[in-house]
Amino acid sequence: MTTKTYHRSVCPLDCPDTCSLLVEKENGKITKVDGNPDHPVTKGMICHKVRKMPERTHHQERLLHPMKRIGKKGDFSFERITWEEAYKEITSRFKEIIKEYGAEAILPYSFYGNMGIINSEGMDRRFFHRLGARKLERTICNTAGAEGYQITMGKAVGIDPEKTVHSKLIVIWGCNLISTNLHQVIYANKARKNGAEIVVIDVHRNRTAKWADHFYQIKPGSDDSLALGIMHLLIKNDWIDQEFIDQYSNGFEGLKWRAMAYPPEKVAQQTGLSVEQLNELAQMYGTISPSFIRIGNGLQHHKNGGRITRLITCLPALTGQWGKTGGGALKGNSRYAEWNMQKVQRPDLRPDPNVRSTNMNQIGFALHEKEDPIKALFIYNSNPAQVAPNQKLVRKGLMRDDLFTVVHDLFLTDSCRYADIVLPATSHFENLDLYKSYWHLYVQLNEPVMDPIGECKSNFTMFKELAASMGFTEQCFQNTEEDMIRDALDNPGSPYLNGLTLDQLKKDGWAKLKLEKETTFPATIPTASGKIELVSPIDDQLREMEQSENRHFPLQLISGPNHQFLNSIFSNLESLQALEKPVVYIHPSDAEARDLRTGNFVELFNELGNVRLQAEVTEDVSEGLLITQGLWWDDEEKERHSINFLTPDGLSDIGKGATFFNCFVDIKKNG
Repeated sequence: MTTKTYHRSVCPLDCPDTCSLLVEKENGKITKVDGNPDHPVTKGMICHKVRKMPERTHHQERLLHPMKRIGKKGDFSFERITWEEAYKEITSRFKEIIKEYGAEAILPYSFYGNMGIINSEGMDRRFFHRLGARKLERTICNTAGAEGYQITMGKAVGIDPEKTVHSKLIVIWGCNLISTNLHQVIYANKARKNGAEIVVIDVHRNRTAKWADHFYQIKPGSDDSLALGIMHLLIKNDWIDQEFIDQYSNGFEGLKWRAMAYPPEKVAQQTGLSVEQLNELAQMYGTISPSFIRIGNGLQHHKNGGRITRLITCLPALTGQWGKTGGGALKGNSRYAEWNMQKVQRPDLRPDPNVRSTNMNQIGFALHEKEDPIKALFIYNSNPAQVAPNQKLVRKGLMRDDLFTVVHDLFLTDSCRYADIVLPATSHFENLDLYKSYWHLYVQLNEPVMDPIGECKSNFTMFKELAASMGFTEQCFQNTEEDMIRDALDNPGSPYLNGLTLDQLKKDGWAKLKLEKETTFPATIPTASGKIELVSPIDDQLREMEQSENRHFPLQLISGPNHQFLNSIFSNLESLQALEKPVVYIHPSDAEARDLRTGNFVELFNELGNVRLQAEVTEDVSEGLLITQGLWWDDEEKERHSINFLTPDGLSDIGKGATFFNCFVDIKKNG
């Protein structure tokens, strides 16, 4: 007899929408995932890839048991072992390394393959803090932009996206919303029905650009010049709110002086826009109110990413948008969820608070250091053999015979190729966890909808048991998931959490963070001065990108997300692979100069490596620019490798962020 049950869940992916899910189970197996119609933001709508979660969860290639390498690194040769044997091997090797090299020779490598706080930055942090391991600077995603935004506003938060239905001008700056922020598209469409104009500023005529009312295609990394050029025209034409500026900001005269150095003719040359386009864009922003800027993630992956975001963040202050319903900006809202991270992560467990650190973007370089070397690497919630830049150097480091590597994952990813021990991880459907969004304002509880498959363990359980195997006796390693969720919510001083409890979340599934007029911009501006900082001492340190600098190869490569994958997640599902192609988009003039046609197999190459893709000739990209989307797992038969064999491991101007987009290559026919 068929028995169907329905369960509430939360999407765990590194995506701003953090959707509430409705999960259908039939005879104990997940058969369907849909959007929860009762959730105030999700309202039943989810992306296509998340509907494929049953396929991913019950995939025949799911890891079910711990394994130990028996062959050479790189050849996926493993044998099944028990968890007891795995823990024994890990603790034995860790203790040997600590005795000879110190605990700083052990490095955790993780990010947000699962965004739940307990399984992404909870018991794991306690374990590595207590161990005394090297710190990982987790800056691969958004730190440049977040710090740039924070310099201006004091806190990297924005407006409630639900209010953007009231916006009359929506500027989507460097964000392919249709593929990466679906529900903001829904709000923008509602605003459009109420008369709003939708503007997209991007380097690629992508799905979102084609949907917009106005598209401004700019040169990569020229966003800072464009922001200053808009300011120039706002000030020159008196399209500013001087009363707001005087009351709520510092440094207007200094910003004005800088903006006057960016007349339309100069900015047109730097951005690739015409003078007429610049005037049109500035006039719209200066005369239509309320206006909202949705600041994307990708533009901060230029080396001047901090400067770019900082300057864009100044624009709403010039036209007085903060405080208007539907006015302001938003890059991220996760910092409204003020978890008590001291209690969750217990940094006080560290024997030495000044322990060495390694930037995750430069893991390749770090694995080759001779002085104070890394001797053990523990990978979870990430896939560095796909996502880290400068892959040739990364994989050479991972191949070291003297590097002990553990990987905890759902599948045999490319990183597992280099592992000594592979541990099977649960999916989020098997976990209890707490979620926030870095876009909307709802905190959600995820309760397990199924038992762990095979011998899979969550990050929480695995690190708790590993702590016991290491002999750690502190009480915090006895905590349950519920204990840690209560720890996270235990912040009575937060006006946004407003006393939220686990019991409330168990009852309702979610709760909206409390944003009041007196605790948000412009009534509260948490800079040192209490005002929006239009100029800052750090501005002199932020370098303007020179388009010709380090340009040893003629074409700039931008490698963004595609529509069906999320980083390297889902790229092993054949059903989604069938909907995408590993292609590179090239402008007709660049293709003609190299005798390339759509469908040709091509090789992209630079001083770091080479990658084989298929060409698609299109005017959706500008001259001198190549675009490729998605991270495809290695496939030797198809000669397919990570695009990050080409990307540099340099760091951004502030925040030590990744600079994937400062990538220059050439291209030639290959087969």
